[in-house]
Amino acid sequence: MQKSIINTRLLAAGLIISGMLGGCATTPKTGEANANDPLEGWNRGAQSFNDDVDDVILKPMAKGYLWITSDAVDEGVSNFFSNLNDIGVTVNDLLQFKMLQAGMDASRFLINTTAGVVGVFDVAKHIDLPKHDEDFGQTLGYWGIPSGPYLVLPFAGASSPREAVGLLGDALLSPLTYAFLLSGGMVNAVSLASSAVDVADTRAGLMSTEKMIDEAAVDRYEFIKNSYQQHREFLVNDGSAPSQEADGFDIDKEVSEMEDIDNASTDAAETNAAGNASANTTRVNAVTAIPDNTVKITPIADRAPVATHTLKLEDAKPAVSPKSVPVTRHFLDLSTPQEE
Repeated sequence: MQKSIINTRLLAAGLIISGMLGGCATTPKTGEANANDPLEGWNRGAQSFNDDVDDVILKPMAKGYLWITSDAVDEGVSNFFSNLNDIGVTVNDLLQFKMLQAGMDASRFLINTTAGVVGVFDVAKHIDLPKHDEDFGQTLGYWGIPSGPYLVLPFAGASSPREAVGLLGDALLSPLTYAFLLSGGMVNAVSLASSAVDVADTRAGLMSTEKMIDEAAVDRYEFIKNSYQQHREFLVNDGSAPSQEADGFDIDKEVSEMEDIDNASTDAAETNAAGNASANTTRVNAVTAIPDNTVKITPIADRAPVATHTLKLEDAKPAVSPKSVPVTRHFLDLSTPQEE
């Protein structure tokens, strides 16, 4: 789903983001300030406010939108606003010196605007022009501006000082901003209506995400904060986010270590199974009585050649009580000897 653009629809777009990122409003205990989240008290309160707004306004609006629209209409609306967003994506490509990607995104916009009927149909994806996600917040990160502490904005949801400035930059790259500011009357009404549709469409697309967060998170605030920060770093670094510090959580390292443990366990199990099979092979023998009071013991398994042994019965000293089950049953059945 495309990033919501902040312009004259700042309030509405902010509400939808906060609807996705809304959560519990548990206030941290006194004296338990988190050095990595100095604004936690404010953030939890703002997130609770956004969550209430989502419950009262956005979620019912999104459910109504889904009820009156078909899947085809829903996809067309998403494509239309995604196509408008490609203008800002292209500009941010240029600001980050991604010239090849800028050419692809500009081509996407031109093709979808013309052949795709003002972006209702995503024709570009069928000719190997994928959708990219670039915004002004990522551009600021590209130029080395730190994100600052985690910040939850009323109506705008999860953010940071850098991303808050990025929202303003995105507003300046949206054509709907200028359509609203430079026009009046009917054009403004159409712009506001399109903003409401965009919000409802975006919120409807986040229903499954909200359900996942509700089911997976013990503390929704921490879950959302960590997910948001990691996702933004992932985008700023173009999919190669740097490893976390020693006190952080590096998911790639954790997954790799778990895989190593699983592989080691599997190898050990296979080794034990092979050893057991080999031991069983050497013990499975056929005992045949032959004349002259001798017993001929011949290995049955062909995998490991074992010499045939012949011994006289009068020389053999039994290692078990005479009441034990004959040796042939013990070796062939590999069962525990039972007394008669």
